[in-house]
Amino acid sequence: MASGRRSTRSNGHNPTEGSPENDATKDQIEATNNESPETKLADDRCPACTPETIAQLDDEVNEQWAMCGACKVWYHWRCTGEGVDLDTIDKWFCKTCLTTDTTGKRAITFRAPARKSDRKRTTKNYANIEAGVNSDPKRFLNMMEGKEIKDSSFRRMEGSQVGLEWVEENESAMKEPIVIESPEGLGMNMPDENFTVDDVGLLVGEKNPIEVIDVASQANAPGWTVGQWVEYYNLEPHQRDKIFNVISLEISGTLLADRILPPRLVRELDWVENFWPSTRKGKGHTYPKVQLYCLMGVQGAWTDWHIDFAGSSVYYHIMHGSKIFYFIKPTSANLAAYERWSGTEIQYNTWLGDLVDEVVKVTLTAGNTMIIPTGWIHAVYTPQDTLVFGGNFLHSYDIPTQLKVRDIEIRTQVPKKFRFPMFTKLVWYVGDKYMKDLKSGNVPSFRILDSLAALVDFLLSETRALERGSVQAKKEAKEQIPHDRVKDGPALARELAWRLRHASGNVSDDEYAPNGVGHMHKRKRMRSDSPPKFRNFRPKGWDTVLETKAEFDSKTLHLGKSEEINKWIEWDNNQGSETEPAVEVSSRKNVITKVRRKAENVVERERIERIVEVWTWKD
Repeated sequence: MASGRRSTRSNGHNPTEGSPENDATKDQIEATNNESPETKLADDRCPACTPETIAQLDDEVNEQWAMCGACKVWYHWRCTGEGVDLDTIDKWFCKTCLTTDTTGKRAITFRAPARKSDRKRTTKNYANIEAGVNSDPKRFLNMMEGKEIKDSSFRRMEGSQVGLEWVEENESAMKEPIVIESPEGLGMNMPDENFTVDDVGLLVGEKNPIEVIDVASQANAPGWTVGQWVEYYNLEPHQRDKIFNVISLEISGTLLADRILPPRLVRELDWVENFWPSTRKGKGHTYPKVQLYCLMGVQGAWTDWHIDFAGSSVYYHIMHGSKIFYFIKPTSANLAAYERWSGTEIQYNTWLGDLVDEVVKVTLTAGNTMIIPTGWIHAVYTPQDTLVFGGNFLHSYDIPTQLKVRDIEIRTQVPKKFRFPMFTKLVWYVGDKYMKDLKSGNVPSFRILDSLAALVDFLLSETRALERGSVQAKKEAKEQIPHDRVKDGPALARELAWRLRHASGNVSDDEYAPNGVGHMHKRKRMRSDSPPKFRNFRPKGWDTVLETKAEFDSKTLHLGKSEEINKWIEWDNNQGSETEPAVEVSSRKNVITKVRRKAENVVERERIERIVEVWTWKD
């Protein structure tokens, strides 16, 4: 099925030229070229022409034409496009062919947008275009009119409170967005308050290309330069014929980047900052450049529902203007609803908030900074011209959600160019660093240990692809391993898995059941030259493992019976009185001590106590 998208035709060409059913011969073309201007003007009309559009034909030098994929008739895009950019169209059908279609298979399709969002483009119903759905940038606001939207209760913090100490000591940290009203104490550098979009143009380069989003279609509007964007941005709102938005101008390597420094917390958590080798960053190197973005939105701009790629967290600072964020919490049910909605026909006429538990909103003004944690679904409205600096970062405190979002991107077939760049290679770097930390006895916090289990599973899945996958899967998995640091990927993944289990307290791999209760025995020395547990990995064993003789104890307490099994989870929380029934408590305790030499003048010792109690109430 043919399409005339991106076709630019000059006046004087036959409108049916190029159709398989109406190929013009050389004689016909020459005859057409010899016709009078009046005849050629008549030939340049399309079936959708009106007196107004015909009157403009003399002034049109490069008229855009589109050919219907069914009847092969050419139309002026100006006459029939309903305001939609021709560059966003993949396959197109005229209104007549859509109306007479009895198969139900004809539908307008759109090209995938070049934008930072993880959403893909899909087939659209032409009825939506006829109704102005894709040409009205206000349709998103109209869609949520009358919907229940709550004001958020997100925490507002001082900049000095937002640091690694907060994340380590507060288990709820980085679980929901926070707002910092003033940048003082954040450890962040931003341009002064007199900085404008004109300065962005000067420091980034006015001739450089820039990705611009057409708000009405949420698709890329090609052909823009930074200089052209600055001119557009400086227009008064009533002078702009369309609403455009810039959300993905990454400025690393530009003069502007020298004026921006992300908040201290971001730099402390960022995987790229802390795990990607410093010798492989900067000018001349390829690495994930997602830390420094300049966002420029004009009044009325809207960015539809999305999750930042790979579930990355975001810092977001308002230089001028304001933004209204709409948030949906990344629960399992909400993420499932988002996956069903994203990249399907319903996203064009369905308010995602109707499919989830609740939507909350946050308004940011000049000077405010917000940190959006992993996986939060959000949409953004721009009530006035706004300049923002921000960036994305992955971290170690919610790896499971980051990987869950990445899986959603794969299942919804988000093109690789719109995903987090070099994600798998970055994860290998992270795994290598944590394995070395664990090996040297530098055990991370409990929050990170708990999160690292998901990272290990991911690396083991890459290992399985490398060892047992198809030829193509093996090739791709091998290419993702950074061999400058990781010499043997499978060995790293398996050793990290073993060391993580050990650091988490699950040490059953190198333990044996006792030979009997009430006896002291010394276990066999576990030598490092014993058969390896995992291919490509040989764990270091304990030099000595000693289990003490079991200790018995018996006592009588007065405590009421409880049928609730959860009551017995709390250890040594047994308060009673003489009026309560008597209960006999018998217990035994085993102690296991392990010792091994790790290096010269370094000895590691581990002590494990096991206590078993039996409670018997007396009648």
